[in-house]
Amino acid sequence: MGDSPTPSKGLLTCLALDWLALAVWTGGLIIIVAVVIPAVFNSFGMEPGGRFLTRTFDGYNRAVLVAMALMGGALAGRAWLTQAGEPQAQPGRAEALLFGIMVVVALAIIAWLGPESVILQEEAFAVKDDTARKIAYAAFFKVHTVVRALYILNLGLGIALMVVKLKSYIKNYL
Repeated sequence: MGDSPTPSKGLLTCLALDWLALAVWTGGLIIIVAVVIPAVFNSFGMEPGGRFLTRTFDGYNRAVLVAMALMGGALAGRAWLTQAGEPQAQPGRAEALLFGIMVVVALAIIAWLGPESVILQEEAFAVKDDTARKIAYAAFFKVHTVVRALYILNLGLGIALMVVKLKSYIKNYL
């Protein structure tokens, strides 16, 4: 075990930023799902709760964009360190693939499905006629269900990425 290489300060910085960003990305969603959503719907009505959660997810999505940039920068830094002669800095294929899929899923939510869901939610809240309201809510929940599934998919991918990163660290340094 004494033969294991010691990571450079540059690699440690990349790894720390990477783990911090991944913790915000996955941990933030866990807190929203496990704590915030139940508290909101047990405290507010449907419309105020829905609007509150829309703002909550807007903030979370901004944090995800920052996390995405940090993780992308850390991957680029590790690739550069590999080119500079630090082979254990090399990101693995599974790590890069998981991160890439997470980015695509997050961007689909942030740029396309999330805004569409918000529009449909507001339309449903605005309708006064019961029949039209049921139709509007059905349209909203159709998109919202996909958005919710994509958030959960990204959470699963984030946890899988943590496992891959941990295995890589153990292989390279322990």
